Order: sequence, then structure tokens, then C-alpha cells
Amino acid sequence: MTIGDALVDTHGRVHRDLRISLTDRCSLRCTYCMPEQGNEWLAKTSILTLDEIERIARVAAADGITTFRLTGGEPLLRTDIVEVVRRLAAITGPTGAPVEIAMTTNGIRLPELLPGLIEAGLHRLNISIDTLRRDRFHELTRRDRLDDVLEGIAAAGASGLRPLKLNAVAMRDVNDDELVELVEFAIAHDAQMRFIEQMPLDAGHTWDRSRMVTQDEILQALSRRWTLTPVPGRGGAPAARWTLDGGPHSVGVIASVTAPFCGDCDRLRLTADGQLRNCLFSTTEYDVLPILRDGRPAEAVDAGIDGMLRSCVHGKLPGHAINDPAFLQPARGMNAIGG
Repeated sequence: MTIGDALVDTHGRVHRDLRISLTDRCSLRCTYCMPEQGNEWLAKTSILTLDEIERIARVAAADGITTFRLTGGEPLLRTDIVEVVRRLAAITGPTGAPVEIAMTTNGIRLPELLPGLIEAGLHRLNISIDTLRRDRFHELTRRDRLDDVLEGIAAAGASGLRPLKLNAVAMRDVNDDELVELVEFAIAHDAQMRFIEQMPLDAGHTWDRSRMVTQDEILQALSRRWTLTPVPGRGGAPAARWTLDGGPHSVGVIASVTAPFCGDCDRLRLTADGQLRNCLFSTTEYDVLPILRDGRPAEAVDAGIDGMLRSCVHGKLPGHAINDPAFLQPARGMNAIGG
């Protein structure tokens, strides 16, 4: 295999999506993601530079990656975030078509940064909002920043970026009484609400299956307010979708635990410190950093990146095995893996 050949795993899945974590740091401390104190941050010297990110992305695009999703931690904490978007948006694939740049964010810095991000070439946004109630938000995120998040969502809603998606982790006895309210909030901002089953990705490894609100429970709650109709043609998208009362609005559910979609997964992940991962729950990583920094010639660097991408894809398992008794939670928390 050479640079330019598609990234196909041993199960026939063609990979087209690379999620790039820009930092493990975040302006919130969500209980299901990271502890409030005592975080062991990645060393600054290990964080990929802008040039290194662009180099990996160019090889990935040549190999058929068509979408780059920028994540964190919180990607808007990266001081060069606008330039990251600008550089990646200028990349084209083998056919000459430009790649698509998406971002998942908590929205806090969007009011100041969104105009520059759009000008630089950002195409899509996902914004996390687990509750609309100030006391819950403070308890859940350990920060009193709800107004800032709401301002960020309002800025995104007023922009031309569509589809706009809002993400909420559904949690029992935390926000499961707000599901309808969150969907109505999303509709008011011309956005699609997406609920996520809580997954075993917290840094403290305290995930409890009984605290998770399942896809069936989410749909039951919403069906008391709307008529839900499944949307066909999901493809490799992580969220299954249903229209509300026939449309045009819809709701999505990412049911990684109770309805895994591994068979159609087309995603790879790159951590902020240069580790390729073929699954959110993988316990194996493929280190690109030495290839970038050991002084080899440019062509050898690109060949090394390509080889590491292919090794990562080749090692991908059929599924994440969350429901297997032998399942092991990855050592990294979600903030260090990237969304």
C-alpha cells in the first residue's frame, strides 16, 4: 500500500473521518469526563504543533480522509485555533475536493472567535450543553459558565453554519427530566439536539451502567411530546436520527452502549500528543510523534505517517466490546482522547 490508497481495515470499513484533539485542557470540569483537581496534563513539549497537525492531515487526506473534526479538551483554548482551521481547510483530497472542517466545543469562546473561524473555513459545529438549569450546570461542570455557553450557542445559531448540533449526555437523576426541554431549546436555535448514552470514559473510572439513560428511555420520553419517525440512510454517522412530527426538525441519539454502530464506523482519532487511535475505547495507540521529530527527510516523514495510519487501521477490532465482561476501560479520560 502507498500514500493515496484508501484506509480500509480488515473488516472492509473505509475510513473517511479523522478526529483531531488539539489539547487535553478544558474550561469546564464535567463530572463524567475529568476530575475537578489533580489532573495530569500532557507536557507542552509533547503537544503537536500546527505544522505537525497539518502534515498528518495532508497525508490523511491523500489517503481518503474527507472530514477533520477538531476536538479537545476544549479546542477553543488553543491560541492558534483560527490558523489551525485555516491550514486544514486549505487541504484537498485526491480528487481536488476540499476537506470538511468540523468542531466540537463547549461554546464558551465562540462569541469572540466564531467570525474568524468561519472566515478561516470552518464548516460545522457541535456544542455541548447537558442542562439549561444554572444550579445543575454548576454542579455538573463545577463551573458557573452557563451564560457563556448560552451566548456561544446563540452566536452559532445566528451564523450560517448548518447543520448546527447540540450534544447532551443523558444521565439518570441528573438531567433526564430535561430531555424535552433541551430539544425545544435546540429547535429554537435551528439546531439538532443529540443525546449521548453515558460511556465508560471518565478519568476516575467510576462509570456506572445503572446511571446511564438508554436510547429506548430517551425515545420513550420524547415520544410523549412528539411523533418520532426514523430517518433512513445513517451510513457511518454515530447518531441515529428521528424526525419530530414529520419534520423539518429532528433529534439524534448516539447509543454506543445499547445499540453499537461499530460495523459502519469510519473514524480514526489523533490525540493532542500525537497518538493515533482506531476506536474511542481502544487500549492501543500508534505513536506518530517520533516520526515527526527524529530528523528524517520529508518524504520519509510522510511515508512514516502513512504507514502508521495503515497500521492503526489494520489493528482495528470489529467492535468496542463494552458489553463484554472482559471489557477494559481505556486509561485515558475523554478529555485526553478527544471527542
